[in-house]
Amino acid sequence: MNLVSCEWLYQNLKNENLCILDCSWHLPGTNRNGKEEFGKLRIPGAIFFDIDYFSDEKSLYPHTLLNKDIFSKKVSEIGIKNSDHIICYDSLGIFSSARVCWMFKQYGHEKVSVLNGGLKNWKLNNFDTDSESPKAIQSSKYFANQEPKNVKYYNDIKNNISKTEFQLIDARPAGRFNGTDPEPRPELKSGHIQGSKNIPFNSLINTETGCLKSREELKKIFEKEQIVSDQDITFSCGSGVAATIAGMAFKQVFDKEFDIYDGSWTEWALKNKLLK
Repeated sequence: MNLVSCEWLYQNLKNENLCILDCSWHLPGTNRNGKEEFGKLRIPGAIFFDIDYFSDEKSLYPHTLLNKDIFSKKVSEIGIKNSDHIICYDSLGIFSSARVCWMFKQYGHEKVSVLNGGLKNWKLNNFDTDSESPKAIQSSKYFANQEPKNVKYYNDIKNNISKTEFQLIDARPAGRFNGTDPEPRPELKSGHIQGSKNIPFNSLINTETGCLKSREELKKIFEKEQIVSDQDITFSCGSGVAATIAGMAFKQVFDKEFDIYDGSWTEWALKNKLLK
Protein backbone atom coordinates (compact mmCIF):
# COMPACT_ATOMS: atom_id res chain seq x y z
CA MET A 1 0.00 0.00 0.00
CA ASN A 2 1.37 3.36 -1.01
CA LEU A 3 2.01 6.30 1.29
CA VAL A 4 1.82 9.95 0.25
CA SER A 5 3.09 12.85 2.33
CA CYS A 6 1.08 15.82 3.53
CA GLU A 7 3.33 18.05 1.43
CA TRP A 8 2.53 16.03 -1.70
CA LEU A 9 -1.20 16.19 -1.05
CA TYR A 10 -1.10 19.94 -0.37
CA GLN A 11 0.64 20.51 -3.70
CA ASN A 12 -1.92 18.33 -5.52
CA LEU A 13 -5.15 19.41 -3.81
CA LYS A 14 -6.54 20.91 -7.03
CA ASN A 15 -5.86 17.78 -9.08
CA GLU A 16 -9.28 16.78 -10.41
CA ASN A 17 -8.28 13.10 -10.47
CA LEU A 18 -7.80 13.02 -6.69
CA CYS A 19 -10.54 11.72 -4.40
CA ILE A 20 -9.79 12.43 -0.73
CA LEU A 21 -11.55 10.20 1.79
CA ASP A 22 -11.82 10.90 5.51
CA CYS A 23 -11.96 7.33 6.83
CA SER A 24 -11.94 8.17 10.54
CA TRP A 25 -13.30 5.41 12.75
CA HIS A 26 -12.83 4.93 16.50
CA LEU A 27 -12.84 1.91 18.77
CA PRO A 28 -15.93 1.19 20.87
CA GLY A 29 -15.78 2.94 24.22
CA THR A 30 -13.73 5.94 23.04
CA ASN A 31 -16.82 8.17 22.83
CA ARG A 32 -15.67 9.55 19.51
CA ASN A 33 -17.63 9.66 16.25
CA GLY A 34 -15.69 9.98 13.02
CA LYS A 35 -18.59 11.32 10.97
CA GLU A 36 -19.47 13.99 13.52
CA GLU A 37 -15.83 15.11 13.71
CA PHE A 38 -15.64 15.19 9.91
CA GLY A 39 -18.60 17.57 9.86
CA LYS A 40 -16.67 19.98 12.06
CA LEU A 41 -13.18 19.78 10.51
CA ARG A 42 -11.64 18.07 7.50
CA ILE A 43 -9.03 18.37 4.75
CA PRO A 44 -10.47 20.57 1.99
CA GLY A 45 -12.52 18.63 -0.54
CA ALA A 46 -12.68 15.43 1.51
CA ILE A 47 -15.61 12.99 1.44
CA PHE A 48 -16.52 10.92 4.49
CA PHE A 49 -16.09 7.14 4.13
CA ASP A 50 -17.92 5.18 6.84
CA ILE A 51 -16.24 1.77 7.14
CA ASP A 52 -19.24 0.39 9.02
CA TYR A 53 -21.56 1.28 6.12
CA PHE A 54 -19.11 -0.19 3.61
CA SER A 55 -19.01 -3.50 5.51
CA ASP A 56 -21.51 -6.35 5.62
CA GLU A 57 -24.17 -5.06 7.99
CA LYS A 58 -25.75 -8.55 8.19
CA SER A 59 -22.58 -10.16 9.51
CA LEU A 60 -22.17 -10.98 13.20
CA TYR A 61 -18.61 -9.66 12.98
CA PRO A 62 -17.66 -6.00 12.46
CA HIS A 63 -16.05 -4.87 9.20
CA THR A 64 -16.74 -8.03 7.23
CA LEU A 65 -16.02 -7.37 3.56
CA LEU A 66 -18.89 -6.95 1.09
CA ASN A 67 -19.19 -8.76 -2.21
CA LYS A 68 -18.00 -6.65 -5.13
CA ASP A 69 -21.46 -5.81 -6.48
CA ILE A 70 -22.75 -4.34 -3.21
CA PHE A 71 -19.44 -2.55 -2.67
CA SER A 72 -19.69 -1.06 -6.18
CA LYS A 73 -23.22 0.17 -5.53
CA LYS A 74 -22.32 1.82 -2.23
CA VAL A 75 -19.12 3.41 -3.56
CA SER A 76 -21.09 4.84 -6.49
CA GLU A 77 -23.35 6.61 -3.99
CA ILE A 78 -20.49 8.81 -2.80
CA GLY A 79 -19.21 9.65 -6.28
CA ILE A 80 -15.93 7.73 -6.46
CA LYS A 81 -14.77 6.80 -9.98
CA ASN A 82 -12.53 3.93 -11.08
CA SER A 83 -10.11 6.47 -12.56
CA ASP A 84 -9.70 8.36 -9.26
CA HIS A 85 -6.49 8.35 -7.26
CA ILE A 86 -7.99 7.75 -3.83
CA ILE A 87 -6.21 9.29 -0.84
CA CYS A 88 -7.30 7.79 2.48
CA TYR A 89 -6.73 9.59 5.76
CA ASP A 90 -8.04 9.53 9.32
CA SER A 91 -7.91 11.80 12.33
CA LEU A 92 -5.56 9.62 14.40
CA GLY A 93 -2.63 9.52 11.96
CA ILE A 94 -2.70 6.06 10.42
CA PHE A 95 -5.49 3.88 11.72
CA SER A 96 -8.73 3.22 9.85
CA SER A 97 -7.29 4.80 6.69
CA ALA A 98 -5.07 1.73 6.30
CA ARG A 99 -8.15 -0.52 6.36
CA VAL A 100 -9.92 1.51 3.66
CA CYS A 101 -6.85 1.57 1.43
CA TRP A 102 -6.53 -2.21 1.78
CA MET A 103 -10.26 -2.62 1.01
CA PHE A 104 -10.02 -0.74 -2.28
CA LYS A 105 -6.95 -2.77 -3.21
CA GLN A 106 -8.95 -5.94 -2.60
CA TYR A 107 -11.61 -4.82 -5.05
CA GLY A 108 -9.00 -4.09 -7.71
CA HIS A 109 -8.79 -0.29 -7.52
CA GLU A 110 -5.56 0.71 -9.25
CA LYS A 111 -4.61 3.97 -7.53
CA VAL A 112 -5.15 4.21 -3.79
CA SER A 113 -2.83 5.63 -1.13
CA VAL A 114 -2.72 6.47 2.57
CA LEU A 115 -1.89 9.99 3.75
CA ASN A 116 1.08 9.50 6.03
CA GLY A 117 0.16 10.97 9.41
CA GLY A 118 -3.39 11.77 8.34
CA LEU A 119 -5.24 14.79 9.68
CA LYS A 120 -2.97 14.85 12.72
CA ASN A 121 0.16 15.46 10.66
CA TRP A 122 -1.73 17.73 8.25
CA LYS A 123 -2.56 20.06 11.14
CA LEU A 124 0.99 19.83 12.53
CA ASN A 125 2.16 21.18 9.16
CA ASN A 126 -0.35 24.04 9.43
CA PHE A 127 -2.04 23.20 6.14
CA ASP A 128 -5.52 24.57 5.50
CA THR A 129 -8.55 22.77 6.92
CA ASP A 130 -12.24 23.15 6.14
CA SER A 131 -14.92 23.64 8.79
CA GLU A 132 -17.75 24.72 6.48
CA SER A 133 -20.60 22.38 5.57
CA PRO A 134 -19.29 19.37 3.59
CA LYS A 135 -19.66 19.62 -0.17
CA ALA A 136 -22.62 17.99 -1.92
CA ILE A 137 -21.93 14.55 -3.36
CA GLN A 138 -22.76 13.52 -6.93
CA SER A 139 -23.17 9.82 -7.57
CA SER A 140 -21.04 7.90 -10.05
CA LYS A 141 -20.90 4.49 -11.71
CA TYR A 142 -18.17 2.59 -9.89
CA PHE A 143 -17.33 -1.02 -10.70
CA ALA A 144 -15.20 -3.19 -8.42
CA ASN A 145 -13.00 -5.33 -10.65
CA GLN A 146 -12.64 -8.39 -8.42
CA GLU A 147 -13.81 -10.10 -5.27
CA PRO A 148 -11.50 -9.69 -2.24
CA LYS A 149 -8.59 -12.13 -2.50
CA ASN A 150 -6.02 -11.51 0.26
CA VAL A 151 -8.39 -12.73 2.96
CA LYS A 152 -8.26 -15.55 5.48
CA TYR A 153 -11.32 -17.02 7.17
CA TYR A 154 -12.04 -18.82 10.43
CA ASN A 155 -11.33 -22.32 9.11
CA ASP A 156 -8.07 -21.15 7.53
CA ILE A 157 -6.91 -19.89 10.94
CA LYS A 158 -8.16 -22.98 12.78
CA ASN A 159 -6.45 -25.39 10.36
CA ASN A 160 -3.22 -23.40 10.44
CA ILE A 161 -2.74 -24.10 14.16
CA SER A 162 -1.68 -27.65 13.27
CA LYS A 163 -0.50 -27.14 9.68
CA THR A 164 1.45 -23.89 10.22
CA GLU A 165 1.32 -22.91 6.55
CA PHE A 166 1.53 -19.21 7.39
CA GLN A 167 2.53 -17.01 10.33
CA LEU A 168 -0.33 -15.23 12.07
CA ILE A 169 0.53 -11.82 13.53
CA ASP A 170 -1.85 -10.07 15.92
CA ALA A 171 -1.69 -6.25 15.80
CA ARG A 172 -3.64 -5.57 19.00
CA PRO A 173 -1.91 -3.88 21.95
CA ALA A 174 0.15 -6.26 24.08
CA GLY A 175 -2.21 -6.24 27.06
CA ARG A 176 -5.13 -7.48 24.98
CA PHE A 177 -2.95 -10.10 23.27
CA ASN A 178 -1.62 -11.34 26.63
CA GLY A 179 -5.07 -11.35 28.23
CA THR A 180 -4.19 -8.78 30.91
CA ASP A 181 -6.20 -5.87 29.46
CA PRO A 182 -9.89 -5.92 28.49
CA GLU A 183 -11.22 -5.90 24.95
CA PRO A 184 -13.05 -2.76 23.76
CA ARG A 185 -16.01 -5.02 23.05
CA PRO A 186 -16.99 -5.77 26.64
CA GLU A 187 -18.63 -9.14 25.94
CA LEU A 188 -15.31 -10.68 24.82
CA LYS A 189 -12.40 -12.03 26.83
CA SER A 190 -8.94 -10.94 25.75
CA GLY A 191 -6.17 -13.36 24.81
CA HIS A 192 -4.74 -14.66 21.55
CA ILE A 193 -4.91 -17.40 18.95
CA GLN A 194 -2.54 -20.31 19.46
CA GLY A 195 0.72 -19.87 17.53
CA SER A 196 0.22 -16.18 16.78
CA LYS A 197 2.82 -13.49 17.41
CA ASN A 198 2.17 -9.97 18.65
CA ILE A 199 3.32 -6.81 16.88
CA PRO A 200 1.16 -4.00 18.33
CA PHE A 201 0.08 -1.56 15.66
CA ASN A 202 0.96 1.43 17.86
CA SER A 203 4.60 0.28 17.97
CA LEU A 204 4.75 0.92 14.21
CA ILE A 205 3.59 4.54 14.40
CA ASN A 206 5.46 7.69 15.38
CA THR A 207 3.26 8.95 18.21
CA GLU A 208 4.30 12.59 17.70
CA THR A 209 3.41 12.87 14.01
CA GLY A 210 1.04 9.94 13.48
CA CYS A 211 3.24 8.79 10.59
CA LEU A 212 4.45 5.27 9.93
CA LYS A 213 7.96 4.75 11.30
CA SER A 214 10.90 4.60 8.90
CA ARG A 215 11.63 1.44 6.94
CA GLU A 216 14.75 0.86 9.04
CA GLU A 217 12.80 1.14 12.31
CA LEU A 218 10.06 -1.15 11.01
CA LYS A 219 12.58 -3.72 9.84
CA LYS A 220 14.05 -3.97 13.34
CA ILE A 221 10.58 -4.53 14.81
CA PHE A 222 9.87 -7.40 12.41
CA GLU A 223 13.34 -8.87 12.87
CA LYS A 224 12.80 -8.93 16.63
CA GLU A 225 9.83 -11.24 16.05
CA GLN A 226 11.86 -13.29 13.54
CA ILE A 227 9.65 -12.34 10.63
CA VAL A 228 11.47 -12.89 7.33
CA SER A 229 10.67 -12.18 3.70
CA ASP A 230 10.06 -15.78 2.61
CA GLN A 231 7.22 -16.32 5.10
CA ASP A 232 3.57 -16.13 4.19
CA ILE A 233 1.99 -13.71 6.66
CA THR A 234 -1.57 -13.15 7.83
CA PHE A 235 -2.45 -10.24 10.09
CA SER A 236 -5.22 -10.12 12.67
CA CYS A 237 -6.48 -7.70 15.32
CA GLY A 238 -9.84 -7.02 16.96
CA SER A 239 -11.98 -6.50 13.87
CA GLY A 240 -9.63 -6.21 10.88
CA VAL A 241 -8.66 -2.52 11.14
CA ALA A 242 -5.34 -2.39 13.03
CA ALA A 243 -4.26 -5.55 11.19
CA THR A 244 -3.96 -3.53 8.00
CA ILE A 245 -1.58 -1.06 9.68
CA ALA A 246 0.77 -3.93 10.48
CA GLY A 247 0.26 -5.21 6.95
CA MET A 248 1.19 -1.81 5.54
CA ALA A 249 4.35 -1.78 7.62
CA PHE A 250 5.19 -5.32 6.46
CA LYS A 251 4.73 -4.24 2.83
CA GLN A 252 7.04 -1.25 3.37
CA VAL A 253 9.80 -3.55 4.68
CA PHE A 254 9.44 -6.65 2.50
CA ASP A 255 7.53 -5.36 -0.57
CA LYS A 256 5.37 -8.47 -0.33
CA GLU A 257 1.63 -9.05 -0.25
CA PHE A 258 -0.08 -10.22 2.92
CA ASP A 259 -3.46 -11.57 4.04
CA ILE A 260 -5.92 -10.31 6.64
CA TYR A 261 -8.02 -12.51 8.92
CA ASP A 262 -11.19 -10.54 8.33
CA GLY A 263 -13.13 -11.83 11.35
CA SER A 264 -10.08 -11.37 13.59
CA TRP A 265 -10.31 -11.78 17.37
CA THR A 266 -14.01 -10.87 17.49
CA GLU A 267 -14.97 -13.85 15.33
CA TRP A 268 -12.44 -16.17 16.99
CA ALA A 269 -13.60 -15.29 20.51
CA LEU A 270 -17.28 -15.62 19.67
CA LYS A 271 -16.94 -18.93 17.84
CA ASN A 272 -14.75 -20.34 20.61
CA LYS A 273 -17.07 -18.96 23.31
CA LEU A 274 -14.38 -16.78 24.90
CA LEU A 275 -17.04 -14.66 26.55
CA LYS A 276 -17.22 -12.84 29.86
